[in-house]
Amino acid sequence: MKTRRQAAILRIVRSEPIRSQERLRKRLKAEGFDVTQATLSRDIHEMRLVKTVDADGAARYAPRPEGDVLRPTLEQLAPALLVSLDGVGNQLVIRTPAGSANALASALDRQGWKDVVGTIAGDDTILILTRSDRARRDLVRRLERLAGATEG
Repeated sequence: MKTRRQAAILRIVRSEPIRSQERLRKRLKAEGFDVTQATLSRDIHEMRLVKTVDADGAARYAPRPEGDVLRPTLEQLAPALLVSLDGVGNQLVIRTPAGSANALASALDRQGWKDVVGTIAGDDTILILTRSDRARRDLVRRLERLAGATEG
């Protein structure tokens, strides 16, 4: 069953733009695979699917190219995946579309910004700890610029 389900996942993500785990779950259900979000997350992880950005700037799931580590940059992902920013003190919460938080958090981590202590990602939410309230405010401005939310 797992092999057939994962084959269906691969066929679906290759044939149409799947932008969220929920959309993929619905497509699988239409094909007779009623899976939980947890099972689907495990399948995506095991299959090493990645979030990529289409020519139109929208994020979608895709198989990882053989022998290649595909790592979209923060500049590529922020405009498509950063939905909202909210914070207090040294903590910043970022909202993303469902299933996108890990991709964005990974891109944030690769920046190596000294004022970012760490990130924790869920399905659609990222918690970022910064070194100070001021560092959080600076990070918000930087992320807004990357996402195209402000001129700058």
